[in-house]
Amino acid sequence: MDISNRVGVITGGASGIGRAVAVAMAKRGVAAVGLVDMNDAVGEVAEKLNAEFGRKFAVPFKGNTTDEAFRASVFDSLSSQFDRVSMCVPAAGITRDELAVRIDKATGKARIYPIEQFKLVVDVNLIAPIYWALEMIGRIAEDRAAKGLKRWTPAEHVQGSVVFVGSISSQGNRGQVSYASTKAGLRGAAATIMKEAMFHGVRCGVIHPGFTDTPMVRSMGLDYVDKNILPFTQLGRLIQPDEIADAICFMLANSSVSGELWVDAGWHAPA
Repeated sequence: MDISNRVGVITGGASGIGRAVAVAMAKRGVAAVGLVDMNDAVGEVAEKLNAEFGRKFAVPFKGNTTDEAFRASVFDSLSSQFDRVSMCVPAAGITRDELAVRIDKATGKARIYPIEQFKLVVDVNLIAPIYWALEMIGRIAEDRAAKGLKRWTPAEHVQGSVVFVGSISSQGNRGQVSYASTKAGLRGAAATIMKEAMFHGVRCGVIHPGFTDTPMVRSMGLDYVDKNILPFTQLGRLIQPDEIADAICFMLANSSVSGELWVDAGWHAPA
């Protein structure tokens, strides 16, 4: 699938991997990309990207990715200004890291991971990405139905692509019971959606980044990174966001690629 002149949407687009994907798409000639983020900086990021590439391709949308009405409004706006959205990279995510069960030293009682935090991480990291993907697929399906088209055929060329952003934590990682669960959930969602969405000509896969030089990882602190991440990373450094973005664009464009891609720099969690 040639991604030039196509329209994409990226959640978490104001920083980190999301922003890097927007840059990578621009280099490949996309017509437009919606940058979706709760961060006030999303407008400034879009401005800078448009100035850098000398054309208006980045369109900012500030809002909560778990909001159904907001999600629909993003697709409505992009479709009315440009064309049907055919690429979706729902990269927005959060962490609420904490051991699943620990003993309070003062009381001797077990403290179980708060269910409210677990539900929040599930809403943002699992449910929201799936429904941003389904929003795009549903609109492609409607458009095809309106044209009298039924089952997609290879002669039509691929109609759309979704890449979920998983994580190496989907294999399990200490202190990440909620985060790891959501990223593992995306694996099942991607495999299922791929089987269903190809009826409409839409591909779906999931990329699993390792520890990447993003605000989320930097918030852990350099000491933590030096002690707990780099010694177990064969590459010996954090992955750069543009390296992940390049891999995502590869997954979007290469129609023979399906399933999962691990971009982990050789990291393996200690026992």
